Amino acid sequence: MARVRLENITKRYEDVTAVDDVSMEIEDGEFVTFVGPSGCGKSTTMEAVAGLTQPTEGRVYIGEDDVTNLAPKDRGVAMVFQNIALFPHMNVYDNISFGLRLRKYDDEEVRRRVEQAADVVQLEGMLERMPDELSGGQRQRVAIARSIVRNPDVFLMDEPLANLDAKLRVHMRTELQRLHRELGTTVIYVTHDQAEAMTMSNRIAVLNEGRLQQIDPPLTCYNEPANLFVAGFIGSPSMNFVEGELVEGGLETTNFTVDLDSTSVPGVTVGDTVTLGIRPEDVHLSQEADSLASVTAPIDARTDVLEPMGDEIFVYLLLSEAAAGSMEEDPSTSPDQLLMSVTPDTDIEAEQDVEVVLDRSKIHLFETATGDALVHGVTDLSERGSGPTPTEADS
Repeated sequence: MARVRLENITKRYEDVTAVDDVSMEIEDGEFVTFVGPSGCGKSTTMEAVAGLTQPTEGRVYIGEDDVTNLAPKDRGVAMVFQNIALFPHMNVYDNISFGLRLRKYDDEEVRRRVEQAADVVQLEGMLERMPDELSGGQRQRVAIARSIVRNPDVFLMDEPLANLDAKLRVHMRTELQRLHRELGTTVIYVTHDQAEAMTMSNRIAVLNEGRLQQIDPPLTCYNEPANLFVAGFIGSPSMNFVEGELVEGGLETTNFTVDLDSTSVPGVTVGDTVTLGIRPEDVHLSQEADSLASVTAPIDARTDVLEPMGDEIFVYLLLSEAAAGSMEEDPSTSPDQLLMSVTPDTDIEAEQDVEVVLDRSKIHLFETATGDALVHGVTDLSERGSGPTPTEADS
């Protein structure tokens, strides 16, 4: 096991910067997931740790050792790829032991390590099977066992569940969490699936366009996103965003006003444009207002499309007549639309006039120009005057 430290890692390919000045520390035994859209630099950053990519600038440390110029085999890392890449002509035992035999381990040590790894990933009784006799999940376990036998300091996993069906992915997420708990090894995991990132990680590193946006525990990224990108990327469905102007005593948007002490929002002044963010589960029908500590004034809306999801219903709300028929827009970024989540027993139907309120404690404000977060939760801002924001008070 070992700590991993990246110092100002940059990787350029001619005129393309794949990774741009990324620095972070991953603690010994920690499970950190790199997440972001395709092309954001997450796999390239992992490859710099593995030694498969030489960074243009910056240093890579594993433990106390600078491994920037070491070959992959000398770094004490093991990788599990999206493409499982088992040898089809070898049985499970030979696939798992292949790397050990290349390194000239004696037969008894090979047998001991293979049986131990097979026990950890629950492949007992399958060591004589061929890859085509295994299910997708079993083949992925073989690939993981092949890495375990090396006793690596760091596990690197590059979208290892991407080729599995949805039900098997959920099962394998649980298996990987159990495996990490048993082995206690440092894990760096790459995925574009935020459900994997949220459920498995000690911390999430969110990347976009090669730059690190935020690295924090999953719920911190969800509840206190560092900027508009993180707020929009983490969470499904996405957070609603509405631009507005900061005025004396509130925030005015196209269709509603939120009362707040504008002098208490750090980094902006009256007249500035800011972006309000609110997650669908924090938009409520007005009859639910009494169950919430602090809500906005009611907002007139009309239901458009309902999407029953089993445990919840997504309700697309139109805030103005101009929004009707314009659902090709992303509702999370339209000033005339909101997405609301309600329980499945809610009495609601399409084309119904409703009033909704926003939970003030879950309202996020972002600086529109830079995207940086200004405040998370506007409850009691008017009472605190120029006191600390909720995020500052918590820290």
